[in-house]
Amino acid sequence: MQPSVRTILATTEIFDNFSEAQLTLVAALCTAATYNRGHVLLNENEASDEMYIIGRGGVEVLVNPGAIAPPPTSPLPVGGVGGGGPVILTELRQGQIVGEVALVDQGVRSATIRVSRDDTLLLRLRRDQLMRLCETYPVLGYKLMRNLASELATKIRNTDWLVRQYQLQLQDQSG
Repeated sequence: MQPSVRTILATTEIFDNFSEAQLTLVAALCTAATYNRGHVLLNENEASDEMYIIGRGGVEVLVNPGAIAPPPTSPLPVGGVGGGGPVILTELRQGQIVGEVALVDQGVRSATIRVSRDDTLLLRLRRDQLMRLCETYPVLGYKLMRNLASELATKIRNTDWLVRQYQLQLQDQSG
């Protein structure tokens, strides 16, 4: 049995502390779709203004290391790590979100998002609709932006930790 859109939202941290009425308002904006493994949802460096909530299944976050040229003294081959193919950074699962930065800056995508499991259910939220809802219901908007800031802060902190680990590994290899 497939969970309702409202039920999926209620179990997603970005909608933490939302009332039943607020969840219902957001649910009305969601477009649900099911995808199979390998489907590319978003492409790195392309413009997009949507956020996705994973209702079931998972997605991989991939980056192209060749997008950033290695320094001239780097031992890495041209094109990045291991020959230049995309690198999987992480897999996101049920209850997690992807594309939330587009709600804030409307910039290009920083990674490619590829469906990692068959029968993955995703809820799509468009930025313009969500921002209109936040303007119409300021309390809802405040809760959403507070939760979004918390989500982004956690991701920044985790990324910082990974970069530090990588720097230590590089120091160990060169020393």
